[in-house]
Amino acid sequence: MKVLIVDDEPLARARLQRLLSAIPDFSCVGEAQNSQQALTLCQQLQPDVLLLDIAMPGSDGLQLAAELASQPLPPAIIFVTAHPQHALDAYQVCPADYILKPVSLERLSAALARVGNRTRAHLERTPQPAELINYQLGSATRQISLDKVHYFSADSKYVRMVFAGGEALLELSLNQLQQRYPQYLVRIHRSTLINKQYFSALRSASDGKHYIELTGVADRLEVSRRALSQVKQALKLNLN
Repeated sequence: MKVLIVDDEPLARARLQRLLSAIPDFSCVGEAQNSQQALTLCQQLQPDVLLLDIAMPGSDGLQLAAELASQPLPPAIIFVTAHPQHALDAYQVCPADYILKPVSLERLSAALARVGNRTRAHLERTPQPAELINYQLGSATRQISLDKVHYFSADSKYVRMVFAGGEALLELSLNQLQQRYPQYLVRIHRSTLINKQYFSALRSASDGKHYIELTGVADRLEVSRRALSQVKQALKLNLN
């Protein structure tokens, strides 16, 4: 598994690299000292896991993690920080783990072992069983297979799940859904995730905006300009 280390302190990066060298199946493919470098390296190297500091000059690790979450197959995030007070904010972006410095080999090994089966590399090469999502209908809890869901959209403090024959509200966030099901879902807008298997067409309108059409769905779903290039890439991969 490919690991990218992101930390503004050279000694911290060197320590993590030494620890990684002792853990089988994980290797450091690059280092970044700030979020901008990390974004560039993520595009070039396609790492499976980020060991990510939080307090860095410029854009911090929390902002970077939120930005990466909009990618079709985001890397797993393990925060590595000296500041325990960031833990609550960190878990809003659904990291795989949160490690406090100084990092031990045992603690890092345990964190990587937990995320190993959820990384990009694993998801790309391993057939996945049908995923089930729980939702409430009145007082009853029901389940639906993810492959029957067309899209998810943010709706006030809930997420609206639209599927064949109906819709339901979920308490899961869009970030949580994307982290759990990166092999199925593509974020086309900060408020919308689509199921790739229902993609029908990407249309441009006279106002310069772009919209996704899904098979079996009357709604046209807007694609944000920020997400457009990643959406094109993800849907091209899906269609090959």
